[in-house]
Amino acid sequence: MDVGKLATEMNRGFIQLLMMVMLDEPMYGYDVVRTLEEKSFTIDENTLYPLLRRLEDRGILASEWRVEENKPRKYYYISEAGREVRQELLKIWEEQARLLKSFVEEE
Repeated sequence: MDVGKLATEMNRGFIQLLMMVMLDEPMYGYDVVRTLEEKSFTIDENTLYPLLRRLEDRGILASEWRVEENKPRKYYYISEAGREVRQELLKIWEEQARLLKSFVEEE
């Protein structure tokens, strides 16, 4: 059985929630990639940037342009509405993790 498609589906929601958690402090895309790599998680930039734009379009993230070292960079951060969404999603994630763990421990 090919687990790849299932893993991709699982990662979609996980990565959205991860961005909501990571972006309490503003970060630009390369910072996000590098921070995740330091934690042994790889995300392709072709996945990350469209995701950041979608979350911004939904009002979950906000952004601002900054020029540092003569390079313009778009910094993303969680919005107030995003904080509320994050709180609800974390509750759901905790309930799901608790339920899954209860079944795994029964085995």
